[in-house]
Amino acid sequence: MSEHIRLWRSLLGMCWRSFRARTLVVLALLVVEMLAFAAISLGLRYLIDGVLRDDRATVAVGAAMAGIAYAVTHTLLRVRSNLRIHLVERVGLVAIDAGILRMTADIETTEHLERSDYLDRVALVRGQGWTIVDSAWAAVETAVFAVQLVISLVLLASVSPWLTAMVPVAAIPLWLSRVGRRRAAPFELAAAEPLRLQRHLFEMCHRPDAAKEIRVAGSGPELIRRQSTHWHAMMRMRFRARMTVALFTVAGWGAFTASYIAGLVFVARLVAEGHGTVGDMAMSITLASQLRGQIENIVNRSGQALESSTVIEPYLWLREYASQAVGDATGKAPAVLREGIVLQDVDFTYPGARKPALRQVSARLRAGSIVAVVGEYGSGKSTLVKLLAKMYRPDAGAILVDGTDLAGLDTTAWRSGLAAAFQDFGRYQTTLKEAVGLGDPGLLHDDDAVRRAVTDADADKVVARLPDGLDTQLGLMFDGTELSEGQWQKIALARACMRPVPLLFVLDEPTASLDAPSEHEIFLGYVRRARALAAASGAVTVIVSHRFSTIAMADHILVMRDGRIAESGDHRTLIRNGGLYSELYQLHESAYSNGPRARAI
Repeated sequence: MSEHIRLWRSLLGMCWRSFRARTLVVLALLVVEMLAFAAISLGLRYLIDGVLRDDRATVAVGAAMAGIAYAVTHTLLRVRSNLRIHLVERVGLVAIDAGILRMTADIETTEHLERSDYLDRVALVRGQGWTIVDSAWAAVETAVFAVQLVISLVLLASVSPWLTAMVPVAAIPLWLSRVGRRRAAPFELAAAEPLRLQRHLFEMCHRPDAAKEIRVAGSGPELIRRQSTHWHAMMRMRFRARMTVALFTVAGWGAFTASYIAGLVFVARLVAEGHGTVGDMAMSITLASQLRGQIENIVNRSGQALESSTVIEPYLWLREYASQAVGDATGKAPAVLREGIVLQDVDFTYPGARKPALRQVSARLRAGSIVAVVGEYGSGKSTLVKLLAKMYRPDAGAILVDGTDLAGLDTTAWRSGLAAAFQDFGRYQTTLKEAVGLGDPGLLHDDDAVRRAVTDADADKVVARLPDGLDTQLGLMFDGTELSEGQWQKIALARACMRPVPLLFVLDEPTASLDAPSEHEIFLGYVRRARALAAASGAVTVIVSHRFSTIAMADHILVMRDGRIAESGDHRTLIRNGGLYSELYQLHESAYSNGPRARAI
């Protein structure tokens, strides 16, 4: 609970810093409302007793108090509510929703994006900035309503101290509500995974890229069935959570209702026996009626504050994860590679996986060299590339850059010298100029740099066919031009060419969607570019490809099997050795010459 309080203080501080005047007005109106409710009861007491005693001054004071207080409560309540909602919406969107996005984006590695526990919590807090900020105001209003309740009980005690016996009974609904929501929290968390799965299936069924396969395979009914299954599983979990809360809430209100009836009967007897005035009775009835509303306000707003724990707990977990995942490495990345990159006994296992993806990997990537990585699917090729890009950290061993441990280098500085095209490339639905220029944000608005990158990626023909050239809007999301898979891939390749002098140039199956002649031409261009980069910065070019016409161009080849480097050397040496590389090469050649199906590499 202390973490919640610290978060609420932080959220109120955000409101104060962002909208100081509005925050002050909301707080002031809360205090005025708190006093106005008590003034209504006191005003009625003075009014009725004044009438019975024929005391015009008391009647006037009582009528003024009750009338003004009544008008204030009913007018300012709506004003305060509207101001609070607007304040919560603005801060929730700007500070919290955007902050959640920043937390995810600022983590140096991509490990968290493959962890189900992380993704489940992101699914729970996604778009819930309003709820998180409102929980802080719910806590404030709960405190104000509690003070209001104390004032009411003090006034009731002025009639009879016995009426204060309602205090412990009034606390029962609060306590039971808290217990119920705590019991319901595990059900809400259990609902996160089926919620995420059913959203994924729903979105997949509405994506144009998946529509063709779904219709050809006739898998639509099965996907709908699975989406429905996950939706019902999620709803069952949420129903159990809500029923748990409802049962505890009903029990609490039952206890309070019994005490409420008993209190009214007790006050009526006091007046009948002459131990109080008719004004006391009117005030007691009014206070008792308000007491019910005050308790209800406390239960509702405290319940909302506690209910938000289903969002706050994941939010705090994400904040803690992000704070621990922030890298503290400050080492300066080299401007030029002189020795190269060395992998020393590198081990790595993906989160939740039992089998290591890399085991005892040792290799030397000399400065200025072109290194190809080859192996069957699942052998660890792409994992090796991700570690070089600091997307993951090795579990054991080290990666040395000119003798300095990569783990000690500032990640932003290292990646500023990295250019990469991955097999799972992004399809940015922006203008073509932006889709390419984002490869180096510093050159985003440099048209000459964008055109150079387009030419280096052999994408000039793609640009020439578009209606507005570099200013063409891409993708159908914003009524733009849809590209073929091969065209999207060339745009991704152009994006990778934006950095003029990288230290590490990574091509991870970047031409899988292109035909063999196009791929060969592109790689010839990349080899020329790699040689130029080597002369300028000692850049290492790493190529992951399944086509041996490309692999044979490399200076050095790493052959991977089951997460290990099975052999290494240049093309001729590896063919002559007759090992795994030679076997894969023969399979590849036979696939083109004789037609038998080769193993995937």
